[in-house]
Order: sequence, then C-alpha cells, then structure tokens
Amino acid sequence: QVQLVESGGGLVQPGGSLRLSCSASRSISSMFLMAWFRQAPGKQRELVAGISTGGPTTYSDSVKGRFTISRDNAANSVYLEMNSLKPEDTAVYYCKAVHREFGRFFDFWGQGTQVTVSS
Repeated sequence: QVQLVESGGGLVQPGGSLRLSCSASRSISSMFLMAWFRQAPGKQRELVAGISTGGPTTYSDSVKGRFTISRDNAANSVYLEMNSLKPEDTAVYYCKAVHREFGRFFDFWGQGTQVTVSS
C-alpha cells in the first residue's frame, strides 16, 4: 500500500508554467510505473505522462514538448513540469503508482490537484 499526495496545482494564465509534485508515503524506487493522469469536466481520465523504473518516459501527443515528467527516488516523489499551458490543459491532475508483484499489477491513486488555465 502507498499513499500519494499531489500538490502544485492552481490558476495560471495561458502560456504560463506550473510544477506539480506527487509525494509517496514510501519508497517509489521499486514502482513499476509512476504516471500523471488528468480528467477534465465531462471527459474521461487520460494519461498525460509516465515514467518507468528504468527511466523511460512516455507522453500523450497533446503535451509532448511542453510537459516533462521526472522522478526522484530518494525523495519518494514524482514531478510534472508544465510549460506553455493552454486552456485545454485545465483539469484535475492525478498521480498514479503501479506496483508489480508476483506477476500482478496494483494501482494506487492520489486525490488530485486542480489546474486551471485561464486569462
């Protein structure tokens, strides 16, 4: 079991930047995957970015080149650097941890942090 707490959300103008943080209650070094998802009103939750244990990253096409995911295993934290923000980036952003054990995958979610991009 791991608890995840997101922070760093808020209101930002179009073109601005935000840095989201996800703090875990225990070590994330063995987590199979750490990821950020987002959910806008009336839409399904979607993957924004993910980073695996070995470091490879993946991004949705809509944020590629603007967002950067990183992990600090020593700090038990994952970050999402968001630049050139657009109104369509407005959503609740969730941190997810995926743990693999004995061939099974276990998902853990944070409570989310609101990001609003508006002038």
